[in-house]
Amino acid sequence: MHNTTPITVGRFRVSPMTKPDSDGGFAASVSIHSGRGTSTTTRIMRFKPRFTSQTAALHYASTEGVAWALRH
Repeated sequence: MHNTTPITVGRFRVSPMTKPDSDGGFAASVSIHSGRGTSTTTRIMRFKPRFTSQTAALHYASTEGVAWALRH
């Protein structure tokens, strides 16, 4: 699994991730964290599209995670 530096969007910390597939492609996911201490929440979204490059998967996960955080 490959993670990038988290992106802060308002009260959310967006962490895009990729994972290699068995077919040589990459899966994209994102972790969205909010809160502090005992009031923390983490959401993980896994995306269905598969990508031919790790860069494309990270871009997709980043874009989707930031868009979600901006809507909430």
